[in-house]
Amino acid sequence: MLQHLRGDDVVVLGLARGGMAVAAEVAHELKAPLDVLVVRKIGAPGNPEFAVGAIAPGARVMDDRVIQMLGVPEPILSLAVEHAATELRDREQRYFARRRPISLAGKTVILVDDGLATGSTAAAAVASVRHQQPRRVIVAVPVGSVEAVAHLQSLADEVVCMAVPSHFSAVGQWYQQFEQLTDGDVLALLEAATLY
Repeated sequence: MLQHLRGDDVVVLGLARGGMAVAAEVAHELKAPLDVLVVRKIGAPGNPEFAVGAIAPGARVMDDRVIQMLGVPEPILSLAVEHAATELRDREQRYFARRRPISLAGKTVILVDDGLATGSTAAAAVASVRHQQPRRVIVAVPVGSVEAVAHLQSLADEVVCMAVPSHFSAVGQWYQQFEQLTDGDVLALLEAATLY
């Protein structure tokens, strides 16, 4: 579904950490450079896997409708954002301690994640990448909810999603293996990508 982009001055960005395994495969198939974009989900109180927003370098996306529906108090939300920002900075320092990020200016950027549930992390990623003035921003995922895919289509230049099931509760339900990647896994995938 992405073969038409081969040789199109493409950079593949995996959303850390979950999207990196899928992104590594995409980069390998397209013979394109692989890099990482750190995005942190802002989870709902009592249900951290359910995103009420997300942050990425230079971008913050909040779902005000969900925040209001859940009645999340501002002090709790501010604390969650502050915690996520600290984690984001720590991860960026780890991933870029020995190398610089790939320049995205004028390039076709493929943002890859393991799936789209609410779409918050991908929306923050799109906003973050747009600051670097790429030629195009494409979101590519194996699976996504109907709502998230529709929302991302209004933000990205293109959304490539292999499966958009009508009954979607979590990304992990569509995988046979869905182990959490570690920072070491991310660094190993980046290192291996420099070999091809």
